[in-house]
Amino acid sequence: MTWLLATHPAWLTGAALLLGLMVGSFLNVVIHRLPKMLEREFLADSVEYLAEGDASSALRLAAQQARNELDDGKGYNLWRPASHCPACHAPVRPWHNVPLLSFLLLRGRCGDCEAGIAWRYPLVELLSGALFGFLAWKLGWGWPLAGALALTACLLALAFIDFDTKLLPDSLTLPLLWGGLLFNLQTGLVPLSDAVWGAVFGYLSLWLVFHGFRLLTGKEGFGYGDFKLLAALGAWLGWSMLPLIILLSSLVGALFGVALMAASKVRGGQQIPFGPYLATAGWIALVWGPQIMNGYLAWLSR
Repeated sequence: MTWLLATHPAWLTGAALLLGLMVGSFLNVVIHRLPKMLEREFLADSVEYLAEGDASSALRLAAQQARNELDDGKGYNLWRPASHCPACHAPVRPWHNVPLLSFLLLRGRCGDCEAGIAWRYPLVELLSGALFGFLAWKLGWGWPLAGALALTACLLALAFIDFDTKLLPDSLTLPLLWGGLLFNLQTGLVPLSDAVWGAVFGYLSLWLVFHGFRLLTGKEGFGYGDFKLLAALGAWLGWSMLPLIILLSSLVGALFGVALMAASKVRGGQQIPFGPYLATAGWIALVWGPQIMNGYLAWLSR
């Protein structure tokens, strides 16, 4: 099987596409549940502080009740409870959980109550499958493909979570950063020294912009999750890709921001998450970064 995938690009592309569809189905769970898990963890810590700190008896009682409710929901994670319809709470049958195909056969509705299924779910699955298949076609069999697929999956999850919640969880950005350094320790995408400096400069660049902007305006222009995401991209792609990632993310973010304002989806002064644009720019740099940089340098040398 390994020989077949390594020597026949069509088989590798098809296998990667199917893998991407399955990974996309799991990413939907991560995108939906991880922010809720973090919220529960925050509430649990708050309840613990209120229950044990210097609080009134009424506040202690309320904290204890909240703690009991949280304890009842400790089984909520990426694996439990099993997938179910949010409208009727019926468990999703295995044959109704086939990535993309089930959505089409069910015509976008629950198999029990016929409530509509959000288009987000097939979109993530389709996007994951398409990106996985494209990477397999472009990179071919090998460790660089494995790293690119892992990076792509994490970027998809982070982009959609940030779009929904304006949150880039440490539980994703920090493992992604360390994963990039470890992957580049042996046969990775860039030399290890480039990866280390990429992580350092990636974090510092947005950190400096953040504090400079705050000193000038008194406002915060980025979240700390953006620093960590750019550091993670630097760890995977090296320091030389950072200027391209920052430029592309700023350009894409500006275009989307203007488009959303024109469509009256956002108002002036409203915060727009930057993570999806960083993720998009990082993926473009992963696939076409060297060609873009070489083309730009060739243009400058004319």
